[in-house]
Amino acid sequence: MSLEIERKFLVKNENFKKEFYKKTRIKQGYLNSDKSRTVRIRITDDAAFLTIKGKSNTTGTTRFEWEKEIDKIEGEQLLLLCELSIIDKTRFYVKNDPHIIEVDEFYGDNQGLLIAEIELNSENESFKTPTWLGKEVTGHEKYYNSKLCKNPFKNWS
Repeated sequence: MSLEIERKFLVKNENFKKEFYKKTRIKQGYLNSDKSRTVRIRITDDAAFLTIKGKSNTTGTTRFEWEKEIDKIEGEQLLLLCELSIIDKTRFYVKNDPHIIEVDEFYGDNQGLLIAEIELNSENESFKTPTWLGKEVTGHEKYYNSKLCKNPFKNWS
């Protein structure tokens, strides 16, 4: 169990693809997407995870997170029980010493959306801002993956 401190940003362009050192395909769904708590199943290229997240604080940067690796076949079976649509994306990992920025490129109903996240050790910790990093959307619920399942990017005007 731990507290997750992260900030989210839109991504201006695909220049991050010149900088990434690793990428993985992710499919994830929500067994519970209540705003007070989410229960997520995530399947990556080679693993599966069950994650429970609590409600964010008032700034949207910090919340409780518990994650456990589970058997991939069980994860795939649990994915079939999830609410609404499944998130399909590729996550690109970009070094930003001493941090890593994770950039998600979405597919399906969220095609065209690029969101970057950076985990920090404190809410006001500074970090280097790459030129491709755009507007901060930390705390804007419509950018949460659990909300993108219910109101995907294709429906935004």
